[in-house]
Amino acid sequence: MVNRIAFAVPGDLSTPTGGYGYDRRLIAELRAIGWHVDVLLLGDGFPRPSAEQRAIALSRLAALPEDMPVVIDGLALGALPEEAEKIARHAPLVALVHHPLALETGLSRADVDKFFESERTALAAAHSVIVTSPYIGERLSEDYDVPPESITVAPPGTDRGTPANGSTDGTVRLLSVGAVVPRKGFDILIAALAPIAKLPWRLTIAGDLKRDEATAAKLATDIAVHKLVGRVDLLGALSQGELAKLYSASDVFVLASHFEGYGMAYTEAMAHGLPIIGTTGGATMDTVPPNAGVLVDPGNVKALTRALRILIENENERRWFASGALAASADLPTWRETAMIVAAALEEIA
Repeated sequence: MVNRIAFAVPGDLSTPTGGYGYDRRLIAELRAIGWHVDVLLLGDGFPRPSAEQRAIALSRLAALPEDMPVVIDGLALGALPEEAEKIARHAPLVALVHHPLALETGLSRADVDKFFESERTALAAAHSVIVTSPYIGERLSEDYDVPPESITVAPPGTDRGTPANGSTDGTVRLLSVGAVVPRKGFDILIAALAPIAKLPWRLTIAGDLKRDEATAAKLATDIAVHKLVGRVDLLGALSQGELAKLYSASDVFVLASHFEGYGMAYTEAMAHGLPIIGTTGGATMDTVPPNAGVLVDPGNVKALTRALRILIENENERRWFASGALAASADLPTWRETAMIVAAALEEIA
């Protein structure tokens, strides 16, 4: 007997973000281990759908066969509380939460409250909840009243990489990967690099520049204001193959996120043996061990500058953290292992 589920995602499944990347790999691995996965596209506008967009999503969900388990990505589910209750009456409903909507950086107090109540109601309808880190599981249990026994932690898998070759010309290559949105803290990173502009470094930022065009425009302005034009490359979204080449050519991975539900870019960098500079926001302390890099408080420009200075100026420090990162990556789950965790949870509710 072939196990069959629907996997519902908002927008375009090929969107170059960690959350969509998780969905794509999970779907592929579930199929590889014998599951029949029907991908259901819910439409655009999430997590702020219009009335028309909500109606389209509900009609597509309502068309699913009775009793077919449906996994709904949290980016959509959190905005569909009434719809979640309707779906759960006739089918096992599984919520996949990368990070709660209310924890997105830059929201107004009113939006935080709105998203919190909406997602809390939607999660109450779910029969099972899959999260990407223990930290997110704890937040849902403590803040959203999700029963701990209904939560399954399925961390993202990590492909085994080859150790980075790094630079050979005396310039320390810094790499940062993530969509250019407020939560990723690229403005903090640029401000932290400005005081050490005389050191031999070059920063490459690889991430979607179209997802939040206002933030992308501000980033370009910040680079100019701090007189770092020519020192920072904005490459936009890249393919996995292109990213792999960047990891190989880099010396340090840095990301100044205010919050991460897991931090897939961190583990990808670790798999290439790159020393990490990051923040303590969200789940990052669980993702990046102390021997793999330096973590500072989110938004702390001076602390980030100090960490950057230490790793740029000291090759031995970079080598020590690189060794720790590569060793830690050996213990990270594969995508197949992640899929097996999710499959066990699906079998239980099916």
